[in-house]
Amino acid sequence: MTAFSLNPEEIARCERLRELAAERLLPLADQGEPGRVNRPLVQELGELGLLDGLFDSGALELCLLRESLARVCTEAETALALQGLGAHPVHTYGSPAQRDRWLPATRAGRAVAAFALSEPGAGSDAAALALTAVPDGPATWRLTGEKSWISNAPEADFYTVFARTTPDAGARGVTAFLVPADRAGLTGAPLAMLSPHPIGTLAFDGVRVGADDALGEPDRGFRVAMTTLNRFRPSVGAFAVGMAQAALDATLAHTAGRDAFGGKLKDLQAVSHQVAEMATRTEAARLLVYAAAAAYDRGEPDVPGRAAMAKLFATETAQFVVDTAVQLHGARALAHGHLLEHLYREVRAPRIYEGASEVQRTVIAKELYGREPDGTASGETASGGKQPRGAGSADPAAGTAVDPAAGTAVDPANAATTATAKERTTA
Repeated sequence: MTAFSLNPEEIARCERLRELAAERLLPLADQGEPGRVNRPLVQELGELGLLDGLFDSGALELCLLRESLARVCTEAETALALQGLGAHPVHTYGSPAQRDRWLPATRAGRAVAAFALSEPGAGSDAAALALTAVPDGPATWRLTGEKSWISNAPEADFYTVFARTTPDAGARGVTAFLVPADRAGLTGAPLAMLSPHPIGTLAFDGVRVGADDALGEPDRGFRVAMTTLNRFRPSVGAFAVGMAQAALDATLAHTAGRDAFGGKLKDLQAVSHQVAEMATRTEAARLLVYAAAAAYDRGEPDVPGRAAMAKLFATETAQFVVDTAVQLHGARALAHGHLLEHLYREVRAPRIYEGASEVQRTVIAKELYGREPDGTASGETASGGKQPRGAGSADPAAGTAVDPAAGTAVDPANAATTATAKERTTA
């Protein structure tokens, strides 16, 4: 089924991506150690040129990339997404020196990036973060505090870190810094979570940073975070759609071939109707994701609401589809190494990170009630023209009033674990 009128080139590109994932990426993923950064996998993503898409592609192209990878190899998809989440602030807000130092190595897969926003006491309310940046001379600070649930920590080569530079200022008192992993006073530890991705904590003990480390303007770091999250939020939905499609594909094959009650499982209406529901919800989620990404690429003013809808519906749909697939497969799907056992652990986290489902509903409601009396979206004139955004903004949503909770501090792979499926069967 072709969705959202993808052109033949885009369809062929997705097919080729799935082939590459199966031939080049999945074998490397299966050789990785659960809970650790898989550097050979990241480097292969770089060698295939896929990491360039994080910086050079539009939002729709990024969604097609993430969906295609997720359908075959969730580890490759997540490794790619984490590179983008950690390095996009450098690409968008970094100085020429910062970009020259880190972006070529990130694109090539030689340097591993991380996005460090989450804290033990600041999850969905990211504006409440407490990592402090205490002045230590002219244009110099000392970072003190903790970050938690940071994907790729503590093994990343550099971190985009958000710290409070102005006390009691909420979202307006946060500054973003690029902090190399070898900076004195920075330590970390891994966390064992539900799915197999690398995730951990970071401890900052007077870590020295200067103006040369800042990303963007002092006290404007929350905008850096929101720009990044608005860029990647629709494609989180694409990740979820890829997992849902993989579960649906496995279920179609299983129910068509499984003998039961004198026929095939698919001949039972109770089964076929569930499969029909899985397919319908997956296609609806796909269309919502593509629409949000296309709106981002067109620079439309309602991106935050569209992106929130896409992430909410797609991640909730993926949870339903994978759970139903497990039910229709029976106990075999829960065996260690089965594709659905792997997806069952993978699918839970996206409903939490980059804005929990409850937060997305809040954002959607605020966008709906924030419309003008004539029905135009906030930031759009009655004639359809867009109000001017902040100067130099690279994000269509930059400058839009977004609830601080929209940037949940829980990173991708937030619900990740030490038990991974090395062999994935659908028998």
